[in-house]
Amino acid sequence: MSLLLLPDTAYTIESAIRTAADAFERHDLYYGHGTDSAVHEAGWLILHGMGLSPVIEPDYTRVLEAAQVSSCNALLERRIVERIPAAYLTGQAWFAGHPFLSDQRALVPRSPLAEFITEDFFGLLDDVTAPRILDLCTGGGCIAIACAHARKDAQVDASDLSDSALELAGENVRLHGLQDRVTLLHGSLFEPITERYALIISNPPYVNAQDLSEMPAEFTHEPMMGLAAGEDGLDLVHLMLRDASRYLEPGGLLVVEVGNSGEALERACPSLDFGWLQFARGGHGVFLLTREELLAGATH
Repeated sequence: MSLLLLPDTAYTIESAIRTAADAFERHDLYYGHGTDSAVHEAGWLILHGMGLSPVIEPDYTRVLEAAQVSSCNALLERRIVERIPAAYLTGQAWFAGHPFLSDQRALVPRSPLAEFITEDFFGLLDDVTAPRILDLCTGGGCIAIACAHARKDAQVDASDLSDSALELAGENVRLHGLQDRVTLLHGSLFEPITERYALIISNPPYVNAQDLSEMPAEFTHEPMMGLAAGEDGLDLVHLMLRDASRYLEPGGLLVVEVGNSGEALERACPSLDFGWLQFARGGHGVFLLTREELLAGATH
């Protein structure tokens, strides 16, 4: 494809972003891996190509240097032609207000659980001192690390079956200097778990077969084991519901994101009284159950 930013043209940051965003719109890109619009995505890539932080407001009248135009063009071309999510192109993603290393070893971090964590767990852990928290299917470790930042008195365990995802999670734990409070465990769900927790939190694979077949090309760059979860998207969630009560303290909470599979979950588990969290910043499909609700549902 031809260059988006012409080398003999003087672009300000604003005009470069607008040019890139217009091209993104023409090529019908998908947004949802950390951004929600063509302008937001273009801004992220332009600022990265210039060596600037995407979270610090730039001087939009600043003119790009020739080398910066070339760097930006390389990123923009790959975004359009290869449909690679911006987080993988830049090697960085943001979650719950914190930066994380991001690459194809794990899903790009994105979840309404960020709001749950940054808003003090919606007050649900206020009466718990030094909570133990478990992040199931941790991927690159963003949820576990965000939990540790949000509760300085917490000890956080994080498990995953993927060796490569845990490798990335380990890099992120070291990036945040949390080696003493975030412990990574290898295994499927509760397989490596021996403790009990005040909170078990998870953003597991939950994409059903139909949604998986209709996903935009951007998702093909992510590890499939982080997305696919059987015909109804609930293969792993059913296992969590079956086993979680054994690993929760009395009054402990299970909080799990299931996205579009929420209705299927309610149909499959009519004995459970799912509480669905509401988010001011958007997002849906996150349920809350207490240990006692899990036990009561298991007896029906």
